[in-house]
Amino acid sequence: MDCNLSNATPLEKAAPTATSNRRISIGLPCNNDASEHRFPLTPEGVNRLIEKGYAVRIEHDAAASIHYSDNAYSRQGAELTDRQGALSCDIVINLSIPAPTDVKRMRRGAMLLTLLCPDKSHADSIAEMQRMAIVGVAVNNISDDRGNFPFADILAEIDGRAAIATASSLLADANAGKGILLGGIAGLNPCEVTVIGSGIAAIAASRSALGMGAIVRMFDDDVYSLRAAVRDLGPGVIASSLHERVLNSALRTADVVIATPIQSKLSIGVDTADTMKKGVVVFDLDARHGRIFPSMKTIDLACAIDTSRRTEGKRVCYVNAGSAVPRTAAMALSNTFITMLDSIITCEGLTNALKLTPGLRRGVFTFLGKVTNPEAAKAAGCRFTDINIFLQLS
Repeated sequence: MDCNLSNATPLEKAAPTATSNRRISIGLPCNNDASEHRFPLTPEGVNRLIEKGYAVRIEHDAAASIHYSDNAYSRQGAELTDRQGALSCDIVINLSIPAPTDVKRMRRGAMLLTLLCPDKSHADSIAEMQRMAIVGVAVNNISDDRGNFPFADILAEIDGRAAIATASSLLADANAGKGILLGGIAGLNPCEVTVIGSGIAAIAASRSALGMGAIVRMFDDDVYSLRAAVRDLGPGVIASSLHERVLNSALRTADVVIATPIQSKLSIGVDTADTMKKGVVVFDLDARHGRIFPSMKTIDLACAIDTSRRTEGKRVCYVNAGSAVPRTAAMALSNTFITMLDSIITCEGLTNALKLTPGLRRGVFTFLGKVTNPEAAKAAGCRFTDINIFLQLS
């Protein structure tokens, strides 16, 4: 056997290649906005994201508002960290737009998932997000293939149900309320609930009130939406177009009033408000708080320390109803966030996800240092740039 190696032909050896095993990190910082008690993810939601390949870092005591301990998250695989550690992740989820000082601590080019509120300007924060090239996504503006808004719709449903639950508690309070049941009993008339609007929040509030036995009157200027709501709720609800005389009559006898978003710019003046019952419980579920009942003092349920105090006969308007049940909101939001983040992994990156998912693209309000949402641009006092221009060039 010839073992002469001098004539052997050398073979190419594959050069070692470096592959990155780095997982996309998600940061959950404490929400320092006093008007926001809701939290985006439960421990179970965190576990499902980790199983999908994400790394989750949560700031110490970030979920205290929904009564989950740090241990509950660490047992599901989350890493407990300080505020800097949570803000420096690839994706930061914070339901309120962070303050400019927190935006500065984020990683350049990171993604922020948040809620964009039309009644708050956030001009300084948006300017800092432009400087840091943060991809800001307003989850309440994200839509699906059927034209639904998964985040906004679930929060609206929670607001409607929470408003009736809170109203029932306030009416039954023997000290601060009237000491009456919302639904009444045999031989006694039930309370009257007037609902303005016929969208998801209005339907949720009406269904809860009807289930308790209350008399429900619904008003809207969109007849087609009103018709759909009546089909959904059944014959128990009394539905009417938004005629001023009929609405004012219902407001005078109502024990509970729930105002939800409608197409027209409705405003209940002080003269009409003064004809309403003493002790009437009023909720404004419109994102632009104070627009429908401008003469009433606004009480934010996220900031109210004690809602059982008497209001000295004055009529007040409660807002931010969903913050009264932040844990329910967290459970509902978790499922929606998991679905959205799963699509980003499936599309192999945010840019591809934006190209392939028009509904996700609709939620982006800052991209590559530019403001891509008209409302955000107006609030920040800068020019609006269409995001499609960037995606076509990328």
